[in-house]
Amino acid sequence: MFKHLEQYAGDPIFGLNDAFHRNTHPQKINLTIGLYYDDAGRIPVLPSVATVQTRLAADPAPCTYLPMEGLAAYRSAVQRVVFGEASTAVAEGRVATIQTLGGTGALKVGADLLHAAYPESQIWISDPAWDNHYAIFGGAGIPTNSYPYYDQATKGLAFDAMMECLRELPSHSIVLLHPCCHNPTGVDLSQAQWDEVIQVLQQRRLIPFLDIAYQGFGSGMDEDAYAVRAMADAGLTVLVANSFSKNLSVYGERCGGLSVVCGSSAEADLVLGQLKAIVRRIYSSPPSHGGHVVAGVLNDPELHSQWVAEVSTMRDRMAQMRGLVHEQLSTKLPDYDADYFIRQRGMFTYSGLSREQLQTLRERHGVYIIDSGRIAVPGLNTANVEHFTDALADVISVTV
Repeated sequence: MFKHLEQYAGDPIFGLNDAFHRNTHPQKINLTIGLYYDDAGRIPVLPSVATVQTRLAADPAPCTYLPMEGLAAYRSAVQRVVFGEASTAVAEGRVATIQTLGGTGALKVGADLLHAAYPESQIWISDPAWDNHYAIFGGAGIPTNSYPYYDQATKGLAFDAMMECLRELPSHSIVLLHPCCHNPTGVDLSQAQWDEVIQVLQQRRLIPFLDIAYQGFGSGMDEDAYAVRAMADAGLTVLVANSFSKNLSVYGERCGGLSVVCGSSAEADLVLGQLKAIVRRIYSSPPSHGGHVVAGVLNDPELHSQWVAEVSTMRDRMAQMRGLVHEQLSTKLPDYDADYFIRQRGMFTYSGLSREQLQTLRERHGVYIIDSGRIAVPGLNTANVEHFTDALADVISVTV
């Protein structure tokens, strides 16, 4: 019955991750997948999360279905973390929020909502982008396009070209934006640039869809949410997909959220009803255990403060690795401009390495980076950074 179906080629990131595990190089380094590792190369269990898990285990409760929209305590916590304690939009009841299956699930539900509300609209996604953005929105029936974002020459932001594109988009076009820690480039907009983008979004009557998967990994929990809060304060209707996978290290619990900032509380109620209907058609309700873990951390003032400190530690470690790479490459390759390692932020750095260089890194040095040249910074640590910069110096020296 299904012989006519196309063979699934597999996800290239997961496929390369599998190849890494098969490699026998004694100093191999995995810089492919977006996971946070500590300096010992382990995925951490955050102490704040462990405390809540211990509490839940000490008082077992039936694992019943959550409501379609998710746990109420979780949803209100999402709003405080993403929009801030003093959000006017939240206080006025203008934000419809649901608990989702990670950030990916939030994107899917939001895509279905937008396609139903604006069936003729198309979406514009940054160039380059996380490949799954195209798959999710295209799978929801929304035609996908790209807008300029990354400047290969400067390894920075192509802001003028980006703005030129946005100014030409038809009204009700959907624009996917990263408030912080852009995936895959690590290149972010400044607050002043965000203010300019907001003006264009208002003037052109565009629909911003913000994907904030790494809040806290750029400059700080509040600083990284600047674009979200500025758009809400400006009165824009905006969709926000957030994820706790990385900053709470609860990847497999699938903990995310989708929030829609509306023009009124009545409109927010209408949107919430449609979000629940979409959820019912896909997966009916979100995970219970992960929801209670996240809500337990975020709603306990002491644990919340502890968590913010833990995120700061993760952010500082990634910044330290960026600094070490920059320092060592500047010594080993004095004619090579390695400044992008410290200009870019978050989990990822866009290296600009060629396919041939990446292949040499894997075969000769056991260093695995995906074909786009995106480097997952948390895979570096004080034990392997010297081997990494030696390997980079080897493949780059040929072209410098």
